[in-house]
Amino acid sequence: MRYLLTGGQVADITQASELVAGLQGGAVTGDRAYDSDAFIEQLEGSSMAAVIPSRANRKTPRRLDHERYARRNLIERFFGRVKAFRRVATRYDKTAASYTSSFVLAATLLELSGWTR
Repeated sequence: MRYLLTGGQVADITQASELVAGLQGGAVTGDRAYDSDAFIEQLEGSSMAAVIPSRANRKTPRRLDHERYARRNLIERFFGRVKAFRRVATRYDKTAASYTSSFVLAATLLELSGWTR
């Protein structure tokens, strides 16, 4: 698992390239926020499929593997479970390092509980 901590006003796509750099895999799944020509080209250059729906304003929509995209809900449910940890959801920590460690602890507890399998 990779993660980057940013401010709440920072768009997700600004960190996407760094998150997938050096990864190997069959596909990257994301929501419409990740529909960027540069990001899609980076994925294709790494031989990974982009399972990302096209934005409504795209002139030629890309094909979407709906079966793979449907499995994205596991990721959404994971973040919902992480937010059940009050310290993560309310961001009480004053420093980025403290907040990151709270997030990692919550994610680790979910993994150890067997929920993510």
